[in-house]
Amino acid sequence: MTAPAHPAPAPRESGAGEREAGRLPVAGAAEVRRAAVRLVRADGRAFGAVLALNAVTALVGLAGPWLVGRMVDEVRAGAGTGAVDRLAPWLLLTALVEMLLSRWARYLGHRFGERTLARIREQFVDRVLALPASVVERAGTGDLTARGTADVTAVGTALRDAGPQLLISSAQVLFLFGAVLLLNPLLGVCGLLGTVGIGCALRWYLRRARTAYLAEGAANSDVAEILAATAEGARTVDLLGLGRRRISASREALATSRAARLRTLFLRSVFFPAVDFSYVVPVAVVLTAGGVLHRHGLVSVGEVVAAALYLRQLTEPLDTILTHVEQLQSSGASFARVEGLAGAPRTEGAGRAPAAEPADDRIDVRGVRFSYDRGEEVLHGVDLTVRPGERLAVVGPSGAGKSTLCRLLAGIDAPSEGTVTVGGVPVSSLGPERLRRQVVLVTQEHHVFLGTVRDNLRIAEPSAPDGELWRALTAVGADGWVAALPGGLDCLLGSGGQATDGSQAQQLALARVVLADPHTLILDEATALLDPASARSTERALAAVLSGRTVLAIAHRLHTAHDADRVAVMEEGRVTELGTHESLVAAGGTYAALWHSWHGEGKVSATGAESAGVTGGAPGAGTAGGSRPGPVD
Repeated sequence: MTAPAHPAPAPRESGAGEREAGRLPVAGAAEVRRAAVRLVRADGRAFGAVLALNAVTALVGLAGPWLVGRMVDEVRAGAGTGAVDRLAPWLLLTALVEMLLSRWARYLGHRFGERTLARIREQFVDRVLALPASVVERAGTGDLTARGTADVTAVGTALRDAGPQLLISSAQVLFLFGAVLLLNPLLGVCGLLGTVGIGCALRWYLRRARTAYLAEGAANSDVAEILAATAEGARTVDLLGLGRRRISASREALATSRAARLRTLFLRSVFFPAVDFSYVVPVAVVLTAGGVLHRHGLVSVGEVVAAALYLRQLTEPLDTILTHVEQLQSSGASFARVEGLAGAPRTEGAGRAPAAEPADDRIDVRGVRFSYDRGEEVLHGVDLTVRPGERLAVVGPSGAGKSTLCRLLAGIDAPSEGTVTVGGVPVSSLGPERLRRQVVLVTQEHHVFLGTVRDNLRIAEPSAPDGELWRALTAVGADGWVAALPGGLDCLLGSGGQATDGSQAQQLALARVVLADPHTLILDEATALLDPASARSTERALAAVLSGRTVLAIAHRLHTAHDADRVAVMEEGRVTELGTHESLVAAGGTYAALWHSWHGEGKVSATGAESAGVTGGAPGAGTAGGSRPGPVD
């Protein structure tokens, strides 16, 4: 694995609403500062207490060098060892008090950090749940996973560890410099001049670090995305022989990530040695200048010793600050990525009431056009009305635009042109909660969450009693296998628990729909993973449960279309036929070709069947004389 000659370019920072195509936005520096201020204000009293306690700790720490300087001056003045005996207990006492106060300050700082981290995590989850599904799909789960795990953890570590340490060390540095200036202004100025090297190294590092760490975070997201996609599609990769291509893509992503990591490593390898060398400069300058000033009677030896000790004490807090500055650059870049979700597109209408409540459940599609990411147009002026309580089946060949139309009806995507309304109200003006009570989209994609069967079902209705859960399972034909599980509703599902096959997971998803009880249900091949008998049974159960509701189903099995009130045929992004099953069969058009080919009646020509996207042969035929037609996708 060879790194590219040049590091990967850093992702462009964006403000709210700005982002690269397909990538979630990253908050700008000003937005990060405002977010940090909001977090501090949310727990302002605790933050103030931490600041005050750190200041007192730093003040107590100043007593030690001052007492040592007094000892030196009094011994030189002839007080003998009595001065040491008298001041040593005070030196020990101040050291003990400083230790106790420092421990208390760290404790309060850690508590403040943990509470703030909890707020960040909760805010992150809220923002992720507010993202439209289309944004998540285009950005990829890898980026969200990296932000929700590595980036949030980095921010939490900085809040818990770096934050309290920085407060303590910053207070110590300020008070130490103040003490040297008060002790002797000339020595104080010499000490300040000796820290110029540290300032130069810090300025060089800060000008480059943020961009480098943002690039590293983006590269890590790309690695996570490509690995997740390869793992999820392992069977497809193996089936199509894409192994070499996926390995090559993974190597490119890893090479970019390696180059980004080497860039941040280079910055650290220059910054820390320069700082380590600069630590001894202030002490050396003060001792040299102090010797000259003492020769001219401008300072005492005790003052020079105390000033040198103060500046020597700077090493530890400065080292802590500069070490955590490096950590803050990394966590600051992570915070920018986490806070960037605030600028991501949200579901239109989120957080505000619609202009009006839908008058009924009627869905109207008027002049709708749509294209994905400025690509070719998928829908071309679609007009369709779905009446309340109607069962409408949508059929057509693959790529006709059926699933895209369903996404628009469910409010996942917004049309490029035209309108989609529910009860006269634009779908885009409905907030997520109101929209999901109105319309629910169920696809063949499903997920079983880690938890019990009860937990998986109550996602749709948290307060549902067990009796209602069993009724929902019975409605979709899942009550039998759930009852057979050890523990029934209390059986643990998901990773580490009871395994479920595709049809069982899909039945759980449909049971959630029954519990959600929407006004309109859109089934986008929702029973595709069930065998024909189970699928038909489940669809009949759903029809009985959702009696009086509007049901729109993409029919990959034509018996679904046969049972529907009306059938819409889509071809090349347009609705070309619309009517009842009987009227469309009698019309002898595309739907008739689909129907006759499905039943293998031989009533249409091969050309007509091919144009409909269906091959000939009786359903279920497996002999050499025929083949099962492809699904009407």
